[in-house]
Amino acid sequence: VQLVESGGGLAQSGGSLNLSCTASDTLFSLFTMGWYRQAPGQERELVAKMDSAGETVYAESVEGRFTISRDRSKKTIYLQMGSLKPEDTAVYYCNYQSGHINKWGQGTQVTVSS
Repeated sequence: VQLVESGGGLAQSGGSLNLSCTASDTLFSLFTMGWYRQAPGQERELVAKMDSAGETVYAESVEGRFTISRDRSKKTIYLQMGSLKPEDTAVYYCNYQSGHINKWGQGTQVTVSS
């Protein structure tokens, strides 16, 4: 499974950005795809994820501001980011998990200026 991310970039505080991630394949019917982020000097953390049933999990810090969605036919997940804050600045990584498979995208930079 290869993951290709797009989107991200620079936004002002209070603004919005969108990310997308397309999987080359979804090998199994049960999988979870999501977004993680890593700021300089910090550990990678979950932002949001969605499983095969459509159940979502959000980090408390983004709840109500970010929305994860998917298009199964396109094997693509999206992250709509709104009300952005400078502390949202990080490299955002797409993730695919299914059984023993755990794949990461190359990462895309999101920078929010104050």
